[in-house]
Amino acid sequence: MHPYRTRTCGELRATDISRSARLAGWVYRKRDHGQLLFIDLRDHYGLTQVVIQPDREFFNLSKRLHLESVITVTGAVVARSPETVNPNLATGEIELVAEAIQVLSPCGSLPFPVDAMEDGPEDLRLRYRYLDLRRERLHGNIVQRARVIAFIRERMLSLGFQEFQTPILTSSSPEGARDYLVPSRVHPGKFYALPQAPQQFKQLLMVAGFDRYFQIAPCFRDEDARADRSPGEFYQLDLEMAFATQDDVFVVVEDVLASVFRTFSRKPFNAPPFPRIPYAEAMLKYGTDKPDLRIPIEMRDLTALFKESGFNAFRSVIEQGGIVRAIPVGKIAAQPRSFFDKLTDYAKGLGAKGLAYLVWTDAGVKGPIVKFLTPAQLEAIAMQCEVHASDVVFFVCDRPREVNRITADLRVKLAQDLKLIDEGIFRFCWVTDFPMFERDEETGQIIFSHNPFSMPQGGMQALEEQDPLAIRAYQYDIICNGVELSSGAIRNHDPEIMYRAFALAGYDQQAVDERFGGLINAFRLGAPPHGGIAPGIDRILMLLANEANIREVIAFPMNQKAQDLMMGAPAGVTEKQLRELHLKLALPPKPEDRRLTTDTRRQPGE
Repeated sequence: MHPYRTRTCGELRATDISRSARLAGWVYRKRDHGQLLFIDLRDHYGLTQVVIQPDREFFNLSKRLHLESVITVTGAVVARSPETVNPNLATGEIELVAEAIQVLSPCGSLPFPVDAMEDGPEDLRLRYRYLDLRRERLHGNIVQRARVIAFIRERMLSLGFQEFQTPILTSSSPEGARDYLVPSRVHPGKFYALPQAPQQFKQLLMVAGFDRYFQIAPCFRDEDARADRSPGEFYQLDLEMAFATQDDVFVVVEDVLASVFRTFSRKPFNAPPFPRIPYAEAMLKYGTDKPDLRIPIEMRDLTALFKESGFNAFRSVIEQGGIVRAIPVGKIAAQPRSFFDKLTDYAKGLGAKGLAYLVWTDAGVKGPIVKFLTPAQLEAIAMQCEVHASDVVFFVCDRPREVNRITADLRVKLAQDLKLIDEGIFRFCWVTDFPMFERDEETGQIIFSHNPFSMPQGGMQALEEQDPLAIRAYQYDIICNGVELSSGAIRNHDPEIMYRAFALAGYDQQAVDERFGGLINAFRLGAPPHGGIAPGIDRILMLLANEANIREVIAFPMNQKAQDLMMGAPAGVTEKQLRELHLKLALPPKPEDRRLTTDTRRQPGE
């Protein structure tokens, strides 16, 4: 017989009754009934109830065992009595009557209970992550992660893609976040960078003649944590296609995502083809390029109407380049005044100067700004916002960027407070036609809006003849329930078009050659049209597991301060290691030292 186990804790069934078995696992729960001791034994595969009779020599030893101790149990499989059968447990028809127990590893005092349903303090959970991962929900999330990744690989291979690995140690490249730098021992004063994405390498694979590339790629970005973003590292389904149009990329991504969610999700989802929403439309209707389509609220632009109104608070802002966005919400006119007051305070907390609104009742239109509007203007608002009796329309007026930010938040806030979000479905969409350029609000300069390597719609002709702010790029995002799964683009593979695009953003040819010489040189030697995308694995899993925080689907995540509390990273290094790397530390002063050096007040006697 195997020294540890002959079966797993999730394997035994009624067909095994009267057989002998040996199980190994962790003591999950104990129940002392006086004459009998019950232990729920848990391993990776499941849970089996073990019965220990009082005449066994190991009975007292078993009573003293701490939870989470590792043991092996040998015994006979017997049927549970009918009243004790557990239909919610795969092994619920049987139990193992112990004939021998061996303690493989006793457990000391636990920092938190493993069988608790509630989450404890996050830092404590991350410090003892190996214990946290024993909990059923977390353990299931990580198992699901492995299954989803294996499924994605299989699906990509079936679609004619091949998996290639790209370098981890590479050169620094502007990807929108800070690089993690690695000093070189053999090249003093020079550094590698961990890749923020395999972007340039996958494009070079297309230039090299490969046709369909994918990789479950690790990416590294020194950026702050968010609920849907883990600091440090993350994984993405990185893919690139040669001789591909935007539609070709969409077909592949929709196939893969639909297959994954059909296989692993308990919720329905909208089937492909997913809706395509131009960026300008998304900003108008939802205030964001990450719209949650489960929310049945679509906004309207009423700038022109209020420009001609008697509401001077809005008119003066419009004359300075502001806009007015209306948020119509149905059937909430009966809400108490406190609802509107709290929402107004919330809007002010977001930076809004206030929150105007109109209420349509059977007796007519009411609201703080109704006296500033003519009957014709009120009728126009009702028509444009498709208002009916008992509806309310909220209004925000400010600079376009601020209006979008505030109204996007208010739309979600209203949906949450009024319980308008359909929690039982996944709603996918594409956001397309992103602007190639935008104007920097501080400097007034033309800058790239998103990915500088995207192909501008209209190519060289658009760059030479159109207003830069009117040029759209072949760039697209895939969104699900308000979560951005990925950005992608059809790439700019023409050096001359690239030089021209960068010139509009203030970069001369020399600067482009210095920063992106590898890519430019490759494009001069025969580059196919190509495009791709990279959906985030962690975010996909977060949605599938119905988790609000991405750390719940990552085995060993960092905390919000980018610290690994379990392994003690980041950590100091020895002087010898620094010398080998030709480095010296220039640490910022400690808070108490900073106070001493910055205190310029005169002291007595000066």
